[in-house]
Amino acid sequence: MSTLINMYKSIYLKKGKEESLNRFHPWIFSGAIRHMDDGIEEGEIVNVYTYSNDFIAVGHYQIGSITVRVLSFSNIEINHDYWCKRLNAAFKMRQSIGIADSLDNNTYRLVHGEGDFLPGLVIDCYGETAVMQAHSVGMHMCREDICRALIEVMGSRIKHVYYKSETTLPYKAELGQENGFIYGKTENDVALENGLKFHVDWLRGQKTGFFVDQRENRSLLEHYAKGKSVLNMFCYTGGFSVYAMRGQAKLVHSVDSSAKAVELTNRNIELNFPGDTRHEAFCEDAFKYLANHDDNYDLIVLDPPAFAKHRSALRKALSGYTRLNMNGLQHIKHGGILFTFSCSQVVSKDNFRNAVFAAAVQVGRKVRILHQIHQPADHPINIYHPEGEYLKGLVLYVE
Repeated sequence: MSTLINMYKSIYLKKGKEESLNRFHPWIFSGAIRHMDDGIEEGEIVNVYTYSNDFIAVGHYQIGSITVRVLSFSNIEINHDYWCKRLNAAFKMRQSIGIADSLDNNTYRLVHGEGDFLPGLVIDCYGETAVMQAHSVGMHMCREDICRALIEVMGSRIKHVYYKSETTLPYKAELGQENGFIYGKTENDVALENGLKFHVDWLRGQKTGFFVDQRENRSLLEHYAKGKSVLNMFCYTGGFSVYAMRGQAKLVHSVDSSAKAVELTNRNIELNFPGDTRHEAFCEDAFKYLANHDDNYDLIVLDPPAFAKHRSALRKALSGYTRLNMNGLQHIKHGGILFTFSCSQVVSKDNFRNAVFAAAVQVGRKVRILHQIHQPADHPINIYHPEGEYLKGLVLYVE
């Protein structure tokens, strides 16, 4: 027996519960646990054994439904070399797809949790600043180790690391976490995406400050925007609006119920198109705005926040997507194009498509699917973890 096996405290599985791990699924649920060593603390690294006491995985322990998030299926120590190896693999993949070290783009996701075999960790790069986010107590406990490895792997590319996990860690863990720089510090919040500039609000913004996952879908919208009147609902940073402006839209209206989002959108428009009168932003409820602006737009974007974060909310979420898309389909011009999205992980592609189908049936307009779209390559899906496919969308032509 290797000495490394004894480095960490142990968790033992019930009989037959190793089957998903044999298929390299990175989660171990609480119902699979037979017993575990005394004194294991939340966030601690643990070894996992089968019912017959064979080593099968090492990972982070956490109180809750997902008891262990697997870091490796090999009998290894989770140390500096481990973090460097995994971060280097993530970076090499981004280089291979041409998203890292691009002259016109310095905004991309470097680590996408399970998609990069680092469950519970997200790292987004905005120029020389990396924004790190922990979604598990274990990754929070390792943040300084990860930061050191990140600086070593990225070299001069990253000069600042901002840690932003106040809202993503379980509140019951009582970690007293505060957001802030853990390496370097900068006030330069402007990042470059496909030649366009954006202020990134990593201090107070949603996610890591910007929706990096819509980059390719924003480019697709730019392709369709020429000469069109565009409505960007739930605009947040105004990403779709900025791309529509570059795509030579006739006019662009951005709507969000958050005054801060509207302010940020206006700043991003001004950053790229100073003094351009084609754009106007409104702080208003999405449903109310659509109801009051019938047939004003021939391209509408519906990109709402997640309607369901837990499976128990699925039915209500699907009803919400149907209602929202009914509004969009009812109020778009004849011959219009509708971009519609769901970022709810518990909503499958089929769930979402059926919700939009139900909306089309109730509205009674002729609708054709032009594109079925999803998250970009820098948000990879671990083939052993299909739950990682969270972003889905449709581009519709509406007669």
